Amino acid sequence: MRFGEISFAYSNRPEIAILDKMTFDIDEGSFVSVIGPSGCGKTTIANIIAGYLTPDTGVVTVQGSLVNKPGRDRFIISQEDDLLEWMTLKDNIQFVTKRDPLRYLRLVRLEGHEDKYPSQLSGGMKKRAAIARALAADAEYLMIDEAFESLDYQIKEQLYEELLQVWKRTNKTIILITHDIDEAIFLSDKIIVLTKAPSKVKAIIKVPFKRPRLKKIEYSHEFMGLRRTIRQMLDA
Repeated sequence: MRFGEISFAYSNRPEIAILDKMTFDIDEGSFVSVIGPSGCGKTTIANIIAGYLTPDTGVVTVQGSLVNKPGRDRFIISQEDDLLEWMTLKDNIQFVTKRDPLRYLRLVRLEGHEDKYPSQLSGGMKKRAAIARALAADAEYLMIDEAFESLDYQIKEQLYEELLQVWKRTNKTIILITHDIDEAIFLSDKIIVLTKAPSKVKAIIKVPFKRPRLKKIEYSHEFMGLRRTIRQMLDA
């Protein structure tokens, strides 16, 4: 995927640029995080990749094809609960695929809950269900837009492990939009650090830790040094 020379301003505030000739590449099958100051356009980037927004200049290409509209190959998992509340989990999955919904619920360890409604699930289970639905849609690119922000630390850690397992089994390309530095380092192959708006790419950092990763790496000098480097970039 190439995000090439993208500039963007919202039509109701054309004088305020959000993205300024932003360019980066994402390798197929990789796990990439996008991190930056509040208001720098991280969600805007996800919506442009998804085809929900059209850039003022520049183009997005996926496997050589121009992105100019939404497509089933790109799926956003957002902060909000995206599940249809009047449908069971099984029906939510079947809404996007004709395949066996249990296949996808097993991937996120929700077998046995297929007849429950979203209101009967915990926050963490809802996020896992949203991941299952994205996989059922057979999207090659999953964009996770700060979807874990409202969850407590223990649930987040469980979801990280499950998300990495799903990613390993499915070989999808995952783009994580986040403001959490530790989350970005632990999960990603590389981290795209953005400037304040009008936003450009400040740095692209390759994460040096081998996979599989254990939580104890967060206490290593290398992890803490990388966290400090990214924090300094964001504060500059």
